[in-house]
Amino acid sequence: MMRTTLKARNLDLSDRLRSQIEHKLRRLDRIAHPDADATVELTVNASHSSEMAHVADVTLVTNGTVVRSTAAGPTLIAAIDTVIDKLERQVVRARERPRSVRERQAEEAIEPASLVAEEESESADDEGETGHPRVVKIKRFDMVPMFEEDAVSRMEELGHGFFVFLNAETEGICVIYRRSDGSYGLIEPVLGTSGRGR
Repeated sequence: MMRTTLKARNLDLSDRLRSQIEHKLRRLDRIAHPDADATVELTVNASHSSEMAHVADVTLVTNGTVVRSTAAGPTLIAAIDTVIDKLERQVVRARERPRSVRERQAEEAIEPASLVAEEESESADDEGETGHPRVVKIKRFDMVPMFEEDAVSRMEELGHGFFVFLNAETEGICVIYRRSDGSYGLIEPVLGTSGRGR
């Protein structure tokens, strides 16, 4: 049976509420590995609107895969219901994804570390010749449209602090990134004319 750790910020977690949440999380037992671990962080943000004041952040480690999702709602139970729906979709997608794709992603996550020293030395040489840094490596990759929660999941799988993806809703290139408080931010480039001609 999945092990669950509950953490609470800005609220007192009553036994009744704890029991309700643990009961909700049992939904994940049917799709998670028997030895899975779930860490649930519950937060109440008094400064936010009542519809988004309660936040549930769940990190699920199942069979070597880390799946993380966050949801907000008018109550903690509503936030938990939403985040569990997201996690179920993410776990199913992770299972359906071909093994070769996961292995390639793992290699790509390791690759930058091995390239840092090489690229730094190349950059240093280039700066010495021209006095200005220049791009010494270009990496191209296919982009599959995905939703924000999928991008967060992929970023966590790779262990990166940010992830560039093709947004399935807007069909634009976006960047999801991890904020210092553990939440996520989204950068959506917008083409404008204010900066042109300067």
